Amino acid sequence: SFIVDGVHPYDLGAILDKLGIAVRTGHHCTQPLMARYEIPGTVRASFAFYNNKADIDALVAGINRAVLMLK
Repeated sequence: SFIVDGVHPYDLGAILDKLGIAVRTGHHCTQPLMARYEIPGTVRASFAFYNNKADIDALVAGINRAVLMLK
């Protein structure tokens, strides 16, 4: 799970979705902890045995593209 300073996790997740990159956004069962630290949520990328380097490269490129759009 991660956050990008100055970018709401739901906005980042929506853009990644439009780019065909599947992530989850939200509190991920840690809402009390996130409320304590004033974190609106996180983006979570899940990897499995079928993911490869190209998938990771696409995620990083998608995050960079989304940040440029949102900042």
